[in-house]
Amino acid sequence: MHLETMTPADDWEPKPDTEAAIKALGAAEYTFHVWGGDWCIDCQHQLPAFGAALSYAGVDDDQIEHYPVEKDDDGSKTGPGVDEYGIEYIPTVVVKRDGEEVARFVESAPDSIAVTLGRDLHKISTPETTTTGE
Repeated sequence: MHLETMTPADDWEPKPDTEAAIKALGAAEYTFHVWGGDWCIDCQHQLPAFGAALSYAGVDDDQIEHYPVEKDDDGSKTGPGVDEYGIEYIPTVVVKRDGEEVARFVESAPDSIAVTLGRDLHKISTPETTTTGE
């Protein structure tokens, strides 16, 4: 299945202060699971830039899974993996490493999907340095 809204935006470029976060998306061990709807205004606004950021970061298409979501009359979401992953709001992006969820973006944040997830992934992939008081 494919989300048209994940087609990379032609006019997207990373901002200089976000480039490191964007590049963190490109680590080979990550897979991206994207729930959205081509009918959804938030998805139409956010997912093309996320698709472009993934492309810029060198993420292979086989590392990205699309899960089209429909909205029932009561507002609940239906589609592949919705119940399993507890999807209530879209877009939702789950990042996995070795089959385990390591980061999640749900609907909105102060920064873009790519920057938010990239910063989260950069934090978990960069070991903290500690000092000892000897």
